[in-house]
Amino acid sequence: MKDYKVITPRIGFRNRIKNFEDLLNQYVREGWIVNQIAVNWSTVVFERDKNR
Repeated sequence: MKDYKVITPRIGFRNRIKNFEDLLNQYVREGWIVNQIAVNWSTVVFERDKNR
């Protein structure tokens, strides 16, 4: 079974790419895998195994 998390990134205007990368890396360290990134980075869907 899978867990899903949907976030709306608040990354600001300065260093936008770096902030987005840092945000993704933070969730990956917690065991999440990027499932989908919406157009214009408006939402990001992560998934991970529930029984990990």
